Amino acid sequence: MLAIIDRTLVPEHHEPRHRRPRRATHTKRAVAVLAISDQDEYFRVRDLRLRAALTEAVFDRVAAWLHRDEWAMLDDDLAVLVLDLPAGRAARVRARLNEISAWVAREPLVLADGSVHKVDVGVGWDLHDPRVGTAAALEPALTAAQDAVRQRDLDAKQFRGPRRSTPFGSIGAQVALSYGMALLAPFFLLVGLHQSGLELGSVAYWVAVAVLAVTSATLWSETFHSLDPPQPPELLDGPAPSASAVIAAYLPNEAETIVATVRSFLAQEYAGTLQVVLAYNTPRPLPVEAELAEIAAADDRLLLLPVPDSTSKAQNVNAALWHVTGEFVGIFDADHHPMAGAFDRARRWLEGGYDVVQGHCVIRNGAESALTRLVAAEFEQIYAVSHPGRSVQHGFALFGGSNGYWRTAALRELRMRGSRLTEDIDASIRAVGAGLRIASDPGLVSHELAPVTVRSLWHQRLRWAQGWFQVSVSSVLTQVRNPVLDARQRFGMFVLLGWREAMPWFSTLPLPVLAYLFWRDGSVDLTSPLFLLTTLYTLLAGPVQALAAWRLAVPSLRVHPGWFVWYALVTLLVYSEAKNAASRVAQLKHLRGERQWVVTPRLAPAPRSQAADPALRA
Repeated sequence: MLAIIDRTLVPEHHEPRHRRPRRATHTKRAVAVLAISDQDEYFRVRDLRLRAALTEAVFDRVAAWLHRDEWAMLDDDLAVLVLDLPAGRAARVRARLNEISAWVAREPLVLADGSVHKVDVGVGWDLHDPRVGTAAALEPALTAAQDAVRQRDLDAKQFRGPRRSTPFGSIGAQVALSYGMALLAPFFLLVGLHQSGLELGSVAYWVAVAVLAVTSATLWSETFHSLDPPQPPELLDGPAPSASAVIAAYLPNEAETIVATVRSFLAQEYAGTLQVVLAYNTPRPLPVEAELAEIAAADDRLLLLPVPDSTSKAQNVNAALWHVTGEFVGIFDADHHPMAGAFDRARRWLEGGYDVVQGHCVIRNGAESALTRLVAAEFEQIYAVSHPGRSVQHGFALFGGSNGYWRTAALRELRMRGSRLTEDIDASIRAVGAGLRIASDPGLVSHELAPVTVRSLWHQRLRWAQGWFQVSVSSVLTQVRNPVLDARQRFGMFVLLGWREAMPWFSTLPLPVLAYLFWRDGSVDLTSPLFLLTTLYTLLAGPVQALAAWRLAVPSLRVHPGWFVWYALVTLLVYSEAKNAASRVAQLKHLRGERQWVVTPRLAPAPRSQAADPALRA
């Protein structure tokens, strides 16, 4: 059990409102532990005296932020700072603790001896009953704080205890359940209501028509807005700011490609200084590490940063942030090869008033199979059409996880959260919600690898879908009411975080509605002009986006129009609905509490294919 000093360590010049309230209360409160991590010592403060001194300095910084009903104290043995604050809603406690941790980490600490230390704090918390005291909640809060230190994301963790979750059946069973809920449930609901005397068939029909028409309208709008994407601002006079590239890697998965990736970054020409940080985790030593060490020894621009306790890309990126020397930083997956001049082009956006710019991710192994051709065309639709069109339509873009460039100070404050399956979308929504500006630049190209099997593609899209849903559930209400955003941006948040998540269920609604009308009337009239026009309007949205994707594609892919015809045909017949099915399954998995995900394998493209097809050259 922790031994806590029985005193409130608030400097005398602070008002008494920072001290423990004298009157007892029976309302539950939250106890939080702030554990210190020293970035200069690879996130572990091994010197106990130094840790105590850092904790005292952190207290001095925290004290000014304490509210009237909050108080703080120090632990004798472990040198952790303990806060006691009103419980309220969990989201409110977490937001308050996140404010405090961000404030602590914003600037380095200067100790009495003049030494300067960059620190993070890992914050864990739990509820306690004031009548019992804080002791029972301290151990759980400390456990959560230690996890927060490992995550390095400045996100307070509430103690949850061990949780076990197993998939609800095979993939086939999960898909079957989602289709049962999407197709059979609406049909039997309409039948049951009809037999109870409530006729809603016509209403359901018009709801289905309206939902599909509105969704198609957003796709058409994205397409038209993408035809004239914004261009980067003119380059400012003056010296180029220093830049860094962070490559996040799970090394066993990237062993075949990581050396080529590192060499492609070191070959980059930039007007300023460019640092390359490879932040990686691996459960066992690998031969490729020796080759990487030789490269680093020959080029001091490369920093190899193993992150031993990492289990996510977010942790690797967060670990790299305190070692980044650039004023802006590009974040990349381990299979990405940025185009020549990428950092100079990104610099124009960031010097022009933006905080983040997301580039155009291009598939470089498209010629390998029908599947990779499909994904190659799809990525052009995503990065050349949807992303830039949506940024004009909604007034903000999104960071896609790779080939995105941030002002370093902004990313250090926001961090990536390893608790999110799509840490990039979570960071994007928090950034826009905080008033940061994100641009989408289809001319800022980086080449990557597509999944090469249907199974790996399914797992990738399942993780993406669940990650989007995870962020949507936690953020939609906050962002649509966010006073920092204007009306257009709040509507964009509603479309992305609300409407988008409902659409996989509404997309199949016409089928059970038509089946119900046939059951009720014995026939269905499909010759209605309105029905035909709505169907045509909806079905054409996908092929038109595919056409726009070919028109706006990078030159190396535009020479393959057949790929885009293939993409349009497969999307119209099966692929669009397959992605909707993945979204439905992902939502069910998330609501059930499943958080497991499968790493997408990365295989180097065959040398023969690279030589034969210019589309594969970075």
